[in-house]
Amino acid sequence: MIKLNTIAKSYNSAPVLSGVTLEIPSNIIYGIIGKSGAGKSTLVRIMSLLESTDSGEIYFDDKRVDNLRGNALLERRRKLGMIFQNFNLFLSRNVYGNIAYPLEISGVDKAEIKGRVEELLELVGLSDKIESPISKLSGGQKQRVAIARALAVRPEILFCDEATSALDPQTTTSILTLIKNIQTQMNLTVVMITHQMEVVREICDFVSVLDEGEIVESGTVKDVFAFPRTKVAREFLGSIKPIDGDDILEIEPSLAHIYRLHFLGESTKKPVISEFIKQSPVNINILSGTIRTVGEVPIGELVVEMEGSAPNIEIAKRWLADRDVKMEALDA
Repeated sequence: MIKLNTIAKSYNSAPVLSGVTLEIPSNIIYGIIGKSGAGKSTLVRIMSLLESTDSGEIYFDDKRVDNLRGNALLERRRKLGMIFQNFNLFLSRNVYGNIAYPLEISGVDKAEIKGRVEELLELVGLSDKIESPISKLSGGQKQRVAIARALAVRPEILFCDEATSALDPQTTTSILTLIKNIQTQMNLTVVMITHQMEVVREICDFVSVLDEGEIVESGTVKDVFAFPRTKVAREFLGSIKPIDGDDILEIEPSLAHIYRLHFLGESTKKPVISEFIKQSPVNINILSGTIRTVGEVPIGELVVEMEGSAPNIEIAKRWLADRDVKMEALDA
């Protein structure tokens, strides 16, 4: 487990992180999402022990690590892997040399290095590129080399800092699938730092939303997608492009009282709104609707207008809650 306790960091007296407290369970893929300038890159550099904090504490499996220095710090860093947005590969080395580098500086003998590099190239699907210059690789191939290099020393935690931001959508999908397979095979803890909600949707188990240096929302991906509590989380969800099978509907509003209805799992497949219209004491007008798939769980959202007295609105709210639909006022 990774545990952050009130982490703070400033640059030139300007706060970047303000009391970040967070727990990341072991052996899962955990997403941390935020807009540009939210503090994501600073947070991942601090978590990966590449940068120090101004205050606060960091624990890996109940052992404090932010206070390590010298050789103890170097040894701990060697148990961490990092994948960067821009690959950070050595152009002066070929594919083999890039993956071998962390093993060389750790003092591993040449025979063991060779076996490990070959094993990793097979894992990432680049066995035929072992002698290729980095300059001859595509973006997706470069990221696969970077993944293999990050795994060379058998890390306990793998940090991914915007690992797919420089890739096209098709390549992004293949890299995310690779990371998911690696996490499953190796029982790694993977921390995904991203501004792409699609990345979180595709492979993360849990997610935290970082905004202006603070964690404003955390939970399972399913719960955060279904019931976002903060404005910034709703903005991220609204930016997601539908995937195959997603449904979008939008109509201009005309009435006064606007609500968001959240559907999760089986409730997305039932004729809840049809029954609601037949039985409800309020009038309803559908403004917009979305069905998204998170993992294998369908999550639906309708934005509606309701016209009726306050007591009748409460009756409608209870009726929907009994059918696993959450109703959230948007014009309160």
